[in-house]
Amino acid sequence: MTARKPLGTNLKGAMVGALLIGGMSVAGSALAAPQGLYSADELNDADVVLKASPDQNIGEVDDILLDDDMQVRALVVETDNQFGLAEKAYVIDTGNFTVETHNGDSLDQVSYVVHLDMTQDEVGQQPEYTETWWAETKDATSKAWSNTKQGASSAWETTKEATADALTRAGNALESAGDEAQQSVDQNQ
Repeated sequence: MTARKPLGTNLKGAMVGALLIGGMSVAGSALAAPQGLYSADELNDADVVLKASPDQNIGEVDDILLDDDMQVRALVVETDNQFGLAEKAYVIDTGNFTVETHNGDSLDQVSYVVHLDMTQDEVGQQPEYTETWWAETKDATSKAWSNTKQGASSAWETTKEATADALTRAGNALESAGDEAQQSVDQNQ
């Protein structure tokens, strides 16, 4: 048995936490129950199969892609040059895979098999993991995040203004009602 570094000493350790928090789909009737904690180190290089043919290994996990919230957004699956798939690295979004844990009782024995919920043709139609894909996707997600932030900020400002206006109108109405009540009391005395 080899000595392992403490989880906090490297990026892979940080990714374990991200995998725990992060939206990894790990359910399914034919698969083991979700484990609650997954090792990014062990998930890298995990065998990848199609759900329809779980006995045929089509490749392995080459990378794990996280977003700004450290949520798992995709796996990069490097396919073998067999079973009708070219030897390429494909980006497989969450929701299109599940993870089956084997021997998950201790970190020294844990291993995973990733099941893709797609056909060979659908895998071949996924984006290829290249420098161009990385640059374009990074730019697009950065812009989307910026737009979301601006939209949320604008919505907050609008909500805040509307709430302030509503409170001012309510305060004016209460003040007016109080004045009318006082006038009525003054007239009846």
